[in-house]
Amino acid sequence: MHMGNEPFAVEMIDHQQEVSLPLRWQEALRDAASQAWAMVAEHACEDHHLLEIDVLEIAFVSRADSDRIHREFMDVAGDTDVITFLHGELVICPAVAAAQAAEHGEPLLRELLRYVIHGMLHLAGHLDDQENRRIVMESIQEQLVAELWNHKDFGVFAEENAKFFEK
Repeated sequence: MHMGNEPFAVEMIDHQQEVSLPLRWQEALRDAASQAWAMVAEHACEDHHLLEIDVLEIAFVSRADSDRIHREFMDVAGDTDVITFLHGELVICPAVAAAQAAEHGEPLLRELLRYVIHGMLHLAGHLDDQENRRIVMESIQEQLVAELWNHKDFGVFAEENAKFFEK
């Protein structure tokens, strides 16, 4: 059970083929998630699950798998950006991230980082089921994404991000 600055394991697996996720991106996201753990813990709500988690598991899945998981576990039809399981698993759909990134003019890697942070904030007890809660959660999320994006110098991936949108 890890909090604060203790070592924290992040496991990541890419189960999809819709969006190419270079190994360098996956490594950068894994490193950012490890670094973000202490940052997220600083924003933990009273009812959080951080103490129950030794390993953060991040699975990248296809739109079809995202839809299936969304239906099976949340009884909601359709693919989605990120699904958080309180045992410490984040299920992220890169195809949804790619569409959102293109729509908002964001680098794909930054959008994926946003989903990782979003899922981690759910583990820290944040909810986005009501407007006021969503506003608070998104504010923290965007602060952490900006800090990590600038600190980790994700800009080195700018050329790779640009090539994605040329397809």
